[in-house]
Amino acid sequence: MSADVHFLSLKPGSGATRRYLSAIAARVLSGGLRLPGGHLPPTGHEIGADFVGVGVASAADPAWDACVIEHLRELGVRQVRLDYSYGEEAAHAERFLRVLLDQGFDVLLHLVQPFDEARGMEGDGAPERWRAFVADALERWGRSLTGVEIGSTINRKRWAGYSLEGFLRAWRIAHEQARLRGVRLVGPNVTDFEPLYNTGLMAMFRQEGLLPDVHSNNMFAERAREPENFDHKVLGPRFAGVLKYNLVKKARLVHAVAAAQGVRRTWSTNAFWTLPRIARMSPNTEQKQADYLSRYFVLCAASGALARAYWGPLVCQREGLVDNGLSGYPSLERVTYYASAGEDPSLCRVRPAFHALKAFNRLIPGSRYEGPLSSGSGVEIHAFRREGAVTHVLWTRDGQGAALEGLYDAGQLARAEVLDRDGQPLDAPPELLCESPIYLRWPEGASLPSRVDAQVLDGVVLNQNEPRGRYYPIRDGRWRGVLRAENAEQARQLLAALHPDRLAQQGGELLRKGRNRVWSMDDPRAGHGRLVVKQPLSLEPHKRIRDRLRTSKARRSWNAANELLRRGLHSPRPVAFFEPADGGSAFHNWYVCERLEGADSVRRYFQAYAAGETTHQGLSKAELFPALRDFLLKLHDRGVYFRDLSGGNILVEQLDGGELRFSLIDTNRAKFQLTSRRLSQRLSDLKRVCYKLDEGSRAEFMELYLRAIGRSYGFWYRLPARYYRAKVRGKRRLKHALRQLTGRR
Repeated sequence: MSADVHFLSLKPGSGATRRYLSAIAARVLSGGLRLPGGHLPPTGHEIGADFVGVGVASAADPAWDACVIEHLRELGVRQVRLDYSYGEEAAHAERFLRVLLDQGFDVLLHLVQPFDEARGMEGDGAPERWRAFVADALERWGRSLTGVEIGSTINRKRWAGYSLEGFLRAWRIAHEQARLRGVRLVGPNVTDFEPLYNTGLMAMFRQEGLLPDVHSNNMFAERAREPENFDHKVLGPRFAGVLKYNLVKKARLVHAVAAAQGVRRTWSTNAFWTLPRIARMSPNTEQKQADYLSRYFVLCAASGALARAYWGPLVCQREGLVDNGLSGYPSLERVTYYASAGEDPSLCRVRPAFHALKAFNRLIPGSRYEGPLSSGSGVEIHAFRREGAVTHVLWTRDGQGAALEGLYDAGQLARAEVLDRDGQPLDAPPELLCESPIYLRWPEGASLPSRVDAQVLDGVVLNQNEPRGRYYPIRDGRWRGVLRAENAEQARQLLAALHPDRLAQQGGELLRKGRNRVWSMDDPRAGHGRLVVKQPLSLEPHKRIRDRLRTSKARRSWNAANELLRRGLHSPRPVAFFEPADGGSAFHNWYVCERLEGADSVRRYFQAYAAGETTHQGLSKAELFPALRDFLLKLHDRGVYFRDLSGGNILVEQLDGGELRFSLIDTNRAKFQLTSRRLSQRLSDLKRVCYKLDEGSRAEFMELYLRAIGRSYGFWYRLPARYYRAKVRGKRRLKHALRQLTGRR
């Protein structure tokens, strides 16, 4: 529902434009885009055994045919979508199509008109070439196909090339040829959630007797973030929670458009998550892609609106379930035309998303959707019934957790078969549910809840980017918290050593004592070095009042460190936090993390440079400044406003090969958002970082940072640093004066 000018072009005043806009206006004015409660899944519908499909392609090398077929067999998916067009790629597409049909796959043949030909559909020549192409394809293959799809991201003129009149002409020709041969017609392939296009086109098709047998839409939920998000692109982030256009509601609305015109089936024929987009906020891109894929397909099935959902490309470097070993960006978006699988099939590597789709396809299609036990609260639980078994699929939103103990009783959990996202058995259910889905399965007749009051752990952030370890909630009546361990036995070992009753009495190596007491202790886990413990000791009077309304400092430190790690920014690994069960103390709370051995602070480097030293720890300014600049750019681009970014809170490690790794400590003041930080917040962080530098070095570093974002370190950008230096000096003089005054008293 965007208004980008490169979308399907309209001719003002033409008859087609008037009919198109009239249909859209009628739908909008009748409230057809509202669907109250549509963000929640309906219950009681069947999910077809053929629900899952995947886009496929081969290449000039015939070895690709066998490679793709082998992966399809392992995946267990028989429904495939193959792009077929004019030109040099047609030869290997024809060869592969024969192989697919001979092997018994259900092929949706997507007929793609080349861009320049699509642009020429209002003139002479292009329509007849299109007619000949469609007629030839359907004459040769039509009776063996599951259907033929017409339209290719037609609401993206810069990808597809169509005007409204040009696409209608192409559709009329294809509709005529499909009806002559009795071939199922699928279309028009609108991409993303832009139901105005579906509305106008489907109404025009009905008026002319040109309706498809199956309505198709590329039902993307997101290409970078969670599939549960409310769409913020319709009327902006402020109204996203009002309109509640999540994946379920979008699928139901788009299907309702088709159903209103008499087309009872809707397929999503292309959707995916692109790894480079995920990488903007998360370092573990392939695992996140797999999580999102599982969650996406469960929600598509739960929506009841989609009879089939295809993952975009099976083999592709950016969004494929299988990596083809290539790099770079395709000349044409693969959502428009997936022409080739790659160059060398021996470079193929299966990604986690492949296993995630394999598990979903094995466990869910052919089921009856029993409904959501929980949805929209941060915890998603969806129930399916098939062949004498009940399957629940569970997960939380990103960075959150929920205790399974509060969702099922101990007997239900003990009797459940527990599978991870990829369908692999787990010895026991995790104590904390997280963003990576799990499957719980019981035999028919098991006594199970039909609805649960599922709530995420209030105000606790978890980091699932690391493959090893689970989270364990701490609740013993007096204390609450969370710790991370590799298994339950290690969790018990950590809790015995780190329980607040013991921490409050421990000494250890004192590292700092001021507003906080910070000390180091042996890690009870074998081979894990040392831990650092932080406990608040004092607060200024006005902050004590404020802190009564906030979570504990230990929890804020835990959350911020985990959030940094989630975003691919290093911080010493959190191990645990503890606070009173009633949350009533500003001082009786502890944050525990692993200690970074051999790291030095940026403050010490800057002090050395300010003192005239050319190097510190073997690093010159010319080596440190660019690396630190890149780290801080990444920090701000990933939505972090640290708010206490002194040089002492940035640690530097020199890794093998000369690489520098920066880590952030004292994280409890950091703020996070999903978009990059504005310039004023960047400058606020930078003035603290650069405080210990001399004036010349400060200007050098600031110019290096600002140049990277298209700015220059001019007069107005120098003011925050000068103001901060004056403020710090003033506070020091005031404290010194107060100490002298107190001493005289």
